[in-house]
Amino acid sequence: MILLLSAAIALLAACGVFLMLSRNLVRLVLGISLLSTAVNLLIFAMGRIGTTVPPLIPPGTQSLAPAAANPLPQALVLTAIVIGFALVAFLAALVLRLYGRFGTLDSREIDAAERLGDPFLEPPRPESPRPAPGRPAAGTPPAEAARHA
Repeated sequence: MILLLSAAIALLAACGVFLMLSRNLVRLVLGISLLSTAVNLLIFAMGRIGTTVPPLIPPGTQSLAPAAANPLPQALVLTAIVIGFALVAFLAALVLRLYGRFGTLDSREIDAAERLGDPFLEPPRPESPRPAPGRPAAGTPPAEAARHA
């Protein structure tokens, strides 16, 4: 049983890495989801899946039974599932915003658009400081300076 589970974990991890290496951003998000699922299964497998004794402390004792399942990996996986879902939802929102902005999901085309100098991506130019009221700006011609006086 554990050998079959190990093979499934390896297959999920391999598919996740393969999808993450793609240039398509949707495949990247799906690859991250598959890889996190593989890691969750790996952590869950460490908690002895094949046991039939629940992780409860019997009355009158101070610790779990020796054959009991470990509750810590179960709690960690439950937390990781919630965090992973939030991460995938956030990444999906980012991908949707990128598609609306650039009209493509190919990371090479998005990178090329950034290098071309999209006006929305360029940093704002610093504005020249405003002169004090009644004083001309530094570097103004004398004729304009006389008008301000």
